[in-house]
Amino acid sequence: MSEISGSSILVTGATGSFGKAFLKYALTHLDPHRIVVFSRDELKQYEVRQMFGGDPRLRFFLGDIRDRARLDRAMHGIDHVVHAAALKQVDTAEYNPSEFVATNINGTQNVIDAAIQAEVKKVVALSTDKASSPINLYGATKLAADKIVVAGNHYAATHSTRLAVVRYGNVMGSRGSVVPFFRQLAAENKSLPITDKRMTRFWITLDQAVEFVVNSFDVMRGGELYVPRIPSMRILDLVEAVAPGSPTHEIGMRPGEKLHEEMIAADDSRRTLRFKDRYVVQPVAASWGYETPEGGEQVADGFNYRSDNNDLWLSVDEMRDLLSEK
Repeated sequence: MSEISGSSILVTGATGSFGKAFLKYALTHLDPHRIVVFSRDELKQYEVRQMFGGDPRLRFFLGDIRDRARLDRAMHGIDHVVHAAALKQVDTAEYNPSEFVATNINGTQNVIDAAIQAEVKKVVALSTDKASSPINLYGATKLAADKIVVAGNHYAATHSTRLAVVRYGNVMGSRGSVVPFFRQLAAENKSLPITDKRMTRFWITLDQAVEFVVNSFDVMRGGELYVPRIPSMRILDLVEAVAPGSPTHEIGMRPGEKLHEEMIAADDSRRTLRFKDRYVVQPVAASWGYETPEGGEQVADGFNYRSDNNDLWLSVDEMRDLLSEK
């Protein structure tokens, strides 16, 4: 049984792909006392309400993480928080930087402050591979958010609240995923646009992401950045798995895009422990009584976790099997 079983949970950005998958898992496996669905889109909240048939354990709370007062009200009586709300489109961020700063950085600070004020037990914030050695504004805002979450443990030291971060790569089936896009083009007998044939990416399923977050609540002590050990895949193998035999054409990398994804930078290696299912990046400084988790193996100095140097790889058949389970 998970630590968050039977508790009151608030999920920011709960109407997104991860949020809906988390709600489904929690209602099925965690028997929550209540789950507060916190998001700013009333249409998406209506759709989620219909999706779960008006389950009385779900409480719908319209609000924006930019609004600290609204968060204070929503967090009353909450035990655990999953912070999934963010602006995420790389190209949109380059044109609207102040909006991404307001949501991803200032909004995250609001979530932390409200959680500490409400004496929430634990907060897990979702990050992205783009936060490691960021080369675009979106990644830079998420790196700042990661740092803010970890540093929040300093401010919460005399309170019961503890905070941690979960970082992972591409999610199969999430909104905006390349998989349905490739399938649509293949059905129309069109050539598939490939940014670069050498490109590799990390892959995780929505179910795996949700279970990893739930487990992170159980093992966290506050201040950790958790990175799941997940497989990589070459973009051309992905094409063969999704749309076998389809023609492709290279279009070049978009602004802010990387050839290979990175989830742990080399400069973080001295603080990184490897476990069977994850890497744990420990905080730079910890004044709240942080203790190094037992059973981990210190990675080599200079180690970095990238999709091209990964020791786990998905084959074409394995990807097809995963997609068929959806």
